[in-house]
Amino acid sequence: MIKLPFLFVLFSGLFASGVLFGQDEESPAGESTPAVPMAGGNWPQFRGISGSGVSSESPPVEWNVESGKNILWSRQLDGLGHSCPVVFGNRVFLTTAVSGENTESVATGNVGGAGETAADSDRWRWQVISFDLDSGVEIWRRTVASGKPTIRRHIKSTHANSTPATDGRHLVAFFGSEGLFCLDMDGQLLWKKSFGRLHSGPYDAPELEWGFASSPVIHDGKIILQCDCLNTGFVAILDLKTGKELLRIGREDVATWSTALVLKTKTETQIICNGFRQMASYDLNTGEQLWMLRGGGDVPVPAPLTAHRLVFLTNGHGRSPVYAVSPAARGDLTPDRLGSLPQGLAWWQPRGGAYIPTPVIVGDFLYTCSSYGVLSARKAKTGEPVYQRRIGGLHSASSVATPDHVYFSAEDGTIFVVKTGSEFELAAENKMPDAVFATPAISKDRLLIRTVRQLFVIGEKPADSDKPESE
Repeated sequence: MIKLPFLFVLFSGLFASGVLFGQDEESPAGESTPAVPMAGGNWPQFRGISGSGVSSESPPVEWNVESGKNILWSRQLDGLGHSCPVVFGNRVFLTTAVSGENTESVATGNVGGAGETAADSDRWRWQVISFDLDSGVEIWRRTVASGKPTIRRHIKSTHANSTPATDGRHLVAFFGSEGLFCLDMDGQLLWKKSFGRLHSGPYDAPELEWGFASSPVIHDGKIILQCDCLNTGFVAILDLKTGKELLRIGREDVATWSTALVLKTKTETQIICNGFRQMASYDLNTGEQLWMLRGGGDVPVPAPLTAHRLVFLTNGHGRSPVYAVSPAARGDLTPDRLGSLPQGLAWWQPRGGAYIPTPVIVGDFLYTCSSYGVLSARKAKTGEPVYQRRIGGLHSASSVATPDHVYFSAEDGTIFVVKTGSEFELAAENKMPDAVFATPAISKDRLLIRTVRQLFVIGEKPADSDKPESE
């Protein structure tokens, strides 16, 4: 029986967009990519364009909610949701699930044991909300589904874990067993699709239900969904305009809470999925499995990353390995425990990865924060250790970064800001008023942080300005 200190749903990994390999560095297979993909302006899916979590912009390093320092605005949020805000143009979008019980709660701290299931009994409403990025004014709100939840949730989870995705014309929100919904930018429902009951929980305790968390990925007019559940397992590829299912790739794995990475090379477009039995890459057009790894950590959550012509995967509760794979690899890449390194596996380490948070790569360094707040920095190309420090707190949210700083969000609401580089330097600690499970977003030099009760937009403002607008 797995003993789990706390939740492994959410968003650890929850998104990646298509990354096109460029021409700056040649790989053995004739493929290349910029060192680290960066988002700028829009933040249209979980952890931004390419799912890297890295932005070229410069949000504040320090802020203060009580004094209003660098707090542009905040809004109270109804219901429960661990999905992350996304931004396109001047619109902010996020999802929530609202109960009529008035007893909603999300447990925080080192709780869970084997992973208790919340005892929700009333009807819920699944909603998508749009705000104005500059003012915080709510533009529209749509209830896309209502009723008793098909699946229960972990006590640290919600019924709205999956981060929405947008291409600027369509907005896609996934609520697991309650369905996939596509709206236009004004909140009008274009189409919806059900995948039936998606039972997510521990593979050795199927009576437990923890909730769904994988987020949709939009790539080249298609939606990619990774659905690893106890009762079914597949990757679905749908037409964005119509919702028509174009291809379904079968998977045989335990329940996971990760989101696929879509990676475009010169020769193909790959869908890369984290997993326990099947960390694998598939051809997006044919569904053919290109390469795979097995035997990693169980109950996988973090999303795959790409940088430096490599794909990075980490997973697992307990033993958490880290892998760096060449996208040109083929076949079974599972390393020999005696030390041999299969061709196509650049490096791997049996421990020191992450159970829940997705790591981030900035420049030459891979930053991995464990669920218990231990930060490890490695050289991304080789896996060589650079430093390790305990920054503190329990962590479920994934990190985001700029070229100069990495933001780590602890469950208790402390946001640790660490300078990038080969030496550890804590630049700031900022305290939010509520617990934080959702991964922040970065857009237009602003940091968007969702706590369990509010959405905050943080940006530079004059020191003598008034306190932020709030409800």
